[in-house]
Amino acid sequence: MTLQPPPAPAPAGWEGILDQGEVILWQGVPDGGIAFAVTDLPKLLGGVLMIGFSMFWMFNASKGGGYFWMFGLIFLFIGAGTVTRDTLGAARRRRASHYTLTNRRAIIATNLPLIGRSLNSYPIDAGTLLELVEQDDLGTVNFARRETPLRRGTQAAQRIGFERIPEPRRVFSLMRQIQHEAK
Repeated sequence: MTLQPPPAPAPAGWEGILDQGEVILWQGVPDGGIAFAVTDLPKLLGGVLMIGFSMFWMFNASKGGGYFWMFGLIFLFIGAGTVTRDTLGAARRRRASHYTLTNRRAIIATNLPLIGRSLNSYPIDAGTLLELVEQDDLGTVNFARRETPLRRGTQAAQRIGFERIPEPRRVFSLMRQIQHEAK
């Protein structure tokens, strides 16, 4: 079975995005619900601890009178921001994303309020490391990594893929076929 059909005009809205002979094999949207991963636990715990510390600080500082207790609001907002960014932010990003798999690459389109629209393309070839992660009825197919610089010269690898999609095995299989034909 070949994934290289005869050239056809690009579908409406895809003009100038798809290359000559590139064909859309699959499109989908991720589940936009809130999801927790084990890797999120340290950030969430840090945010909850900061919220607890700020509440303790504000309560005890308010006993002294005046407005000194308000310094605790800084830590309260930082802790709340950490918790909401890591839980609600990921769900909001997924709700604003659309996924496309062509016979050559994976495309992630995102349209976030205040940030704007972005279109990221990742080639799928024989050297692409694919990873299938299944959770309940949904799953994630990872196909790229982004290195994020941390303190002291270290880096953290962030996985990039089609997150929390239905039928992840089908998409994984299509990507494997693309790899096979690229050899």
